[in-house]
Amino acid sequence: MRAIRRFTVRTVLPAALAELDALARNLRWSWHPATRAVFADIDPVLWDEVGGDPVAFLGALSRERLDELAGDADLVARVRAASADLRHYRENPRWYQRQTGPTLPASIAYFSPEFGVAAALPQYSGGLGVLAGDHLKAASDLGVPAVGVGLLYRSGYFRQALDRSGRQTETYPVLDPDGLPLTLLREEDGAPARLTLALPGGRVLHAQVWIAQVGRVPLLLLDSDVRANDDAARAVTDRLYGGVGPHRLEQELLLGVGGVRALRAYSRLTGAPAPDVFHMNEGHAGFLGVERIREHVADGTAFETALELVRATTVFTTHTPVPAGIDRFEARLVEQYVTALDDAHDLPVADVLALGAEDHQGGDPLMFNMAFMGLRLAGRANGVSRLHGRVSREMFAGLWPGFDAQEVPIGSITNGVHAPTWVAPEVTALAARRMTAHDLATGAGWEAEGAVTDAELWELRRRLRSRLVDDVRSRVRASWLRRGAPAADLRWVDDALSADVLTIGFARRVPTYKRLTLMLTDPDRFAALLRHPERPVQVVVAGKAHPADEPGKRLVAELVAFADQHEVRDRIVFLPDYDMRMAATLYPGCDVWLNNPLRPLEACGTSGMKVALNGGLNLSVLDGWWDEWHDEDNGWVIPTADGLDDPEARDAAEAAALYDVLEQQVVPTFYDRDADDVPGRWLAMVRHTLATLGPKVQATRMVADYVAHLYAPAAAAGASLAADGLAGAAELAFWRGRVHAAWPDVRVDHVDSEGVGESPQVGDRLHVQAWVALGELSPDDVEVQVVHGPVGPDDQITELTVDALTLDDAYEADRHGYAGEVELTATGPFGYTVRVVPRHKALPSVASTALIRTAT
Repeated sequence: MRAIRRFTVRTVLPAALAELDALARNLRWSWHPATRAVFADIDPVLWDEVGGDPVAFLGALSRERLDELAGDADLVARVRAASADLRHYRENPRWYQRQTGPTLPASIAYFSPEFGVAAALPQYSGGLGVLAGDHLKAASDLGVPAVGVGLLYRSGYFRQALDRSGRQTETYPVLDPDGLPLTLLREEDGAPARLTLALPGGRVLHAQVWIAQVGRVPLLLLDSDVRANDDAARAVTDRLYGGVGPHRLEQELLLGVGGVRALRAYSRLTGAPAPDVFHMNEGHAGFLGVERIREHVADGTAFETALELVRATTVFTTHTPVPAGIDRFEARLVEQYVTALDDAHDLPVADVLALGAEDHQGGDPLMFNMAFMGLRLAGRANGVSRLHGRVSREMFAGLWPGFDAQEVPIGSITNGVHAPTWVAPEVTALAARRMTAHDLATGAGWEAEGAVTDAELWELRRRLRSRLVDDVRSRVRASWLRRGAPAADLRWVDDALSADVLTIGFARRVPTYKRLTLMLTDPDRFAALLRHPERPVQVVVAGKAHPADEPGKRLVAELVAFADQHEVRDRIVFLPDYDMRMAATLYPGCDVWLNNPLRPLEACGTSGMKVALNGGLNLSVLDGWWDEWHDEDNGWVIPTADGLDDPEARDAAEAAALYDVLEQQVVPTFYDRDADDVPGRWLAMVRHTLATLGPKVQATRMVADYVAHLYAPAAAAGASLAADGLAGAAELAFWRGRVHAAWPDVRVDHVDSEGVGESPQVGDRLHVQAWVALGELSPDDVEVQVVHGPVGPDDQITELTVDALTLDDAYEADRHGYAGEVELTATGPFGYTVRVVPRHKALPSVASTALIRTAT
């Protein structure tokens, strides 16, 4: 008989063990081995059965067992010590509190549609969410006063399984918040704190706020599954990336607008400082800027002034390498929702729609683009690797017409991963025993003579590989049983994979551009690698295709069909339902991490970083972070056929290159052993990887970069504009409006040069003079620049150098003369031009206004 309602009954702990509840509900346990050990040592079998989830673990203990444990003096002492350690971690100063210098924000709001903090809180689909979780954990470790904002999806993403034919199937188990490491934000009278959003047609969306404590960082998760909502509103937070059109738009409105309102409620009820800086992790949260503007306008601030303040204090991170990955909605649909939200008519709806308008060349005027809104609402923006920053500048260049792509105001901060989460305990323990804190932090300890012998390092790698093999066999058996295979037919699983065979991992989401099946392009050649009698290779594959992505699901089925073959099934496996729990064993156990996307469509690709931190090597095309940090000793590059336009020809060429690298470099290096059966060259590469990549790929490095380059400048800019009753913001808004109105009359009338003869040489100085008309503007409003550098066959300047010209004279009719010199420093074709751009001390970039006038 089906229950009409379900809920989770929480455990009541004895007073002596009451602190276990706080330990279980602070997700620091997910990266703090000592805290996990307190739970695991109580009942190791039960701990494994609940998947290492402390909330589920406590719920599974009987009252009698809890009372018995309360009488264990040693356990009580351990619980109290762990609680004191957590209190010390949360309250004592850390890296951020020791920083001095520029204005540091008192609080940073970090918005993301998904957060992968721990497997026990399944609110993520892949890299974006896990990156967001690592961002919060690293912020906590550094003491950065962040607060996360997201949605609580009652079914998370989805659970993946395989049917009899090997096709992906999806299920959506309902999550009960009371069974998760969450607490409900409540008013002073104990009632749940609620926020509301007005919707079209007179409907109202209500939401409550759950708090996941991530070390020092609170994560606010908005939940629309409340009784006050109608059925459609309750379903807004049903599934991560579920639905299209109005449903998806309502999710993003709840995340952005509702997220700001949740922050206000959280600050009101807890006394936490209001955020000084707002960070959008992708465009899904773009409406947070609209809500912040609405707050100021409701208080009597002009829209233009509010926009300047919001823009100065907002950071936008794009993870998208292709326009197809951007959320877009019909502009008329967005208009309906914005009009409904703004029931007091504080916002000029046309101005809000302009934030997401595709008004660039080639854009669709009927669509509203969430990434465009994010960029227009953010004073500072970045991609997530150096290469991705370049790709992003080119992709979004249309928003800054007239500027070269390299001047588009999108920088880059390369992602990092949270080492305490992803490094195997055995690696951490060995390093802690043999290295000083300094040598570990710098990586030098891994290459220090005598610190860790080759034999010890090789034995460590074998232990990690062996643990992966055991886990794989268990998962493969369970998958085959779910697919209907009789248990008697699965004896082969006991010998699947080997702890002594070169192990390659490939696991990620399965969009087509990541090319899950590139390894199968020449199945016979690939099978020969797997089945080589002396130097075999084994491959572990995992990944989910979005339920609506039929091409991706076909790739999964193709890979599974190959792996099911009797001849290779003990050397290649597909593991369904890839998640953080699986990853914790997979990353450390792989010798090589394979990554073969279509370059340059991998924005960053952090899974290879996690493998590197465990002593694995990377085999990848030069994309994402690997393009930036690869050298000849930390892995191998798969050559790419970037010039081939035929997708099948390109895949064939790059697959052949992959096989070549495996056959000629990777496999021989792994199996080249000394008299003690130790691969010296391989271990030298492992050491080099740990020493050189270890410090770079850390999420703490990433978050510190955000603080230095984005958060602190944004906070300082916001403080300056907000001073004296928003005087700075009002002045900047007035200036921007005046410049835009006058810009049609700005032009470069004439340019002249002298000082270089018919055969210019390095060291010659080119004297440039320019006469410009400024119309209603003054020289204080602009900068006249000479742009110069090498030129290509089409006379395009390929590497820009920009120098300001000096005001030389003023003439009638608002004309002004400017002059300056350019030193010729390199041989080859050279060119220059002159341009005029607006100039204001509050602008973070020369391109901020998207206005430019260039000589013709």
